[in-house]
Amino acid sequence: MPNKKVIISGGGTGGHIFPAIAIANAIKRRSDDVDILFVGAKGRMEMRMVPDAGYPIKGLWISGIQRRITWKNLLFPLKLITSLIKASFILLRFKPDVVIGVGGYASGPTLKMANRFKIPTLIQEQNSYPGITNRWLAKEINTVCVAYENMDKYFPEEKIVKTGNPVRVDVIDIEGKEEEARNFFGLDADKKTILIIGGSQGALSINKAIHRHLASLVAKDYQLIWQTGRSYIEEATVLVQDPTYKNVKVHQFIKRMDLAYASADLVISRAGAIAIAELCAVQKPVIFIPLPSAAEDHQTKNAMALVNSNSALMVKDTEAPEILGAHILQLMNDLDKQKELKENIKKHASFNAPEMIVNEVFKLM
Repeated sequence: MPNKKVIISGGGTGGHIFPAIAIANAIKRRSDDVDILFVGAKGRMEMRMVPDAGYPIKGLWISGIQRRITWKNLLFPLKLITSLIKASFILLRFKPDVVIGVGGYASGPTLKMANRFKIPTLIQEQNSYPGITNRWLAKEINTVCVAYENMDKYFPEEKIVKTGNPVRVDVIDIEGKEEEARNFFGLDADKKTILIIGGSQGALSINKAIHRHLASLVAKDYQLIWQTGRSYIEEATVLVQDPTYKNVKVHQFIKRMDLAYASADLVISRAGAIAIAELCAVQKPVIFIPLPSAAEDHQTKNAMALVNSNSALMVKDTEAPEILGAHILQLMNDLDKQKELKENIKKHASFNAPEMIVNEVFKLM
């Protein structure tokens, strides 16, 4: 009997790629007799990260529409038509039993053509406000796996299954890894550690705020793991060449997030859905700095769900340059508050989301 086949499509940011890989890994845990192919967008992160995770990927020539007026928008119709044609060839050649979309540019053409060919489809929506691709596909999809309540505003109610957001098991498996983490990052076992993660591509406002307050944090003998993203890595690298900052470990991108989480006493993070899901699972005190330009300000809504239940703290993006340092120092000095945040954030964790999504995938098969 031939293997079942699944296509997983989407990407663009870690917030789409990481859940896609988590779903693929969960499918493989369920059954080795399933062949998985990813479809992403050429030139985007998934074309590198998916092969690193051990899966094959095909690329489409597709990008989003720019919000500002630009000549790149003139290419969008051509890119869309080209991607629809290539997606058709991929589907006809691979012959999947199910196509899964996780959001991002590539998932639109792939799932659109899968629906045209009557192939069962499922989308996994990470956020409280869906992206344009998933809203475009909503009426034609068979199943919609969501993480938040009241998503029937955007999707047909009968298609919705609340599963939570899938996180990679290897990322949240931090038990007993403290020594390995110290060796990996070159940390001092006697110093408290602050982890700064501005998302897979970095966050300029967070980077600037950390830069501004770095001296006061180091003066308190804290050590930092600082993921800067591509745009700030050069500036941060030059900065930490100063011997004063020998305990600041700068990384463009952290592949071993399990070790980063294992070493952290406090986390500073954007409030993307997957970042939140991971932080709930690893149960770390966190200060969220939501991305203000996120659609419908959904990152602030994501963060406030935890702030209102006393499970996290939040600093507005516009206020971070002025007050982030003071908030970090205050929380690092308040062990009771840290314990309270850790205990409360655990209640929001969804450990079986990948398995619940895979249940729906196998139903469609």
